[in-house]
Amino acid sequence: MATATQDLGGIYEDHISTAKIWQVIGASSVGTMIEWYDFYIFGSLAGIISPLFYPPGNDTFAYIAYLATFAVGFVVRPFGALFFGRIGDLVGRKYAFLVTLLIMGGATAIIGFLPTYAQIGIAAPIILLLIRVLQGLALGGEYGGAVVYVAEHVPDNKRGFYTSFIQITATLGLFLSLSVILAVQNTMSADQFAGKTEGFAGWRIPFLISIFLVAISLYIRLRMKESPIFRHLKASGMTSASPLIEAFTKWDNLKIVLISLFGATAGQGVVWYTGQFYALFYLQSILNVNATSANYIIAIALLLGMPFFVVFGALSDKIGRKWIIMAGLLLAVITYIPIYKAMQSAAGSNVVTAASEANKVTGAIKLIPKSQDASGALIDAPKALPYTTFGSLLSNSTAWMLILLVFIQVIWVTMVYGPIAAYLVEAFPAKIRYTALSLPYHIGNGVFGGLLPLIGLSVIASTGNIYAGLYYPMIVASITFIVGSIFLRESRGHKIWEEVGDTPYNGRPRNAGEAA
Repeated sequence: MATATQDLGGIYEDHISTAKIWQVIGASSVGTMIEWYDFYIFGSLAGIISPLFYPPGNDTFAYIAYLATFAVGFVVRPFGALFFGRIGDLVGRKYAFLVTLLIMGGATAIIGFLPTYAQIGIAAPIILLLIRVLQGLALGGEYGGAVVYVAEHVPDNKRGFYTSFIQITATLGLFLSLSVILAVQNTMSADQFAGKTEGFAGWRIPFLISIFLVAISLYIRLRMKESPIFRHLKASGMTSASPLIEAFTKWDNLKIVLISLFGATAGQGVVWYTGQFYALFYLQSILNVNATSANYIIAIALLLGMPFFVVFGALSDKIGRKWIIMAGLLLAVITYIPIYKAMQSAAGSNVVTAASEANKVTGAIKLIPKSQDASGALIDAPKALPYTTFGSLLSNSTAWMLILLVFIQVIWVTMVYGPIAAYLVEAFPAKIRYTALSLPYHIGNGVFGGLLPLIGLSVIASTGNIYAGLYYPMIVASITFIVGSIFLRESRGHKIWEEVGDTPYNGRPRNAGEAA
């Protein structure tokens, strides 16, 4: 008797063994981590290189303009999700994220060679913006492909655990970007790194390193086979002819998209970016912490927090995805103000407001953190945690207090982000899965989350209230908590293999094409 599995050329042979699963996870994770590295190296260097690509004389404008360019990469991510998601559901998961890797790596490398405003004038920020658009489109297609690819190889009852390793890649990419920056900075002076001296500017090196990272990842990914579920869909003629139409015009599917966005990914996005990127911007730009010290603080907190993505991913296989995500959202809303007040107190710069001041000569507006003297008068806040060596930073109790406060935020990140991949995969049918899950994920993270640093610092600049930037993530996370608590369906236990008529992990094949 010939089974359906045999008829399809043994497509399940590649994923049933644990060793094969880890090969799939490793290949997917390396590429995704590198794409996140490419994406975040741009934001990690915001404070250093923003004045180089915009008209001189207004550092605050340049910084906010750079953040706006940074945010554009997030805003276009949903369009990348639609474009590459459709390709992934029509042509294959593997092909889609091979293309995204090449686009992301090429765009990042170009930034490493891009002339500054002083060299080519207004063309510099325009080209930078276009490159950022390409990066956003590529990342929009990458994440969904990696998550779906891994999820379609693993057992139903361990999907939260295995997909959580893809969830680590975003934080690992940020950690890698900070680590590379710090390593390069330690080999040269601050002026050499910032390009203020003659010769090659050190800040370009992290962008150029991407060329080698992408080459390694491309080699690994070219050796990968297509997802077994997708091969099954294609072999049996079950793929969707119009995944965009099917995903977003059929109410049953569109309803899941909307609930996933407003009941999960929007809140998850703002919690993610508050705990990692906004915390970094806040340390550097508001609390006046030395940039290198701030990078180390975030990097250490991320390193300590990364294992918890797997902890909460695995826990979601036991108790469910929904309430772990909801708990993370609620904890974030309740604790953000106390945490950031504790950060302000711990930093030692005694910042009480951020004043917008006009230069008496040029009229340029600049955002200046202010503290109070003994009489209560506002003065320029002193620099906090001046960096000398890594060892001296680690021996500083202030640094460890700030690491702890950022680490707590990272725990909330791991609670909302660790189980989200498994939920999204389980929420949508296989034939439109890549397209359907990518859109709510990238709107939630790219729009709601990606705009957070720009909105937060702009609100602080306009109000002078150093905590006002937190109101935005708190409001979004609160709305998501309410919507998710009411409408989000618990997806744990959903058997995605049964959608295509087979159960290779849970018994003999049950495909309709099985012949006697």
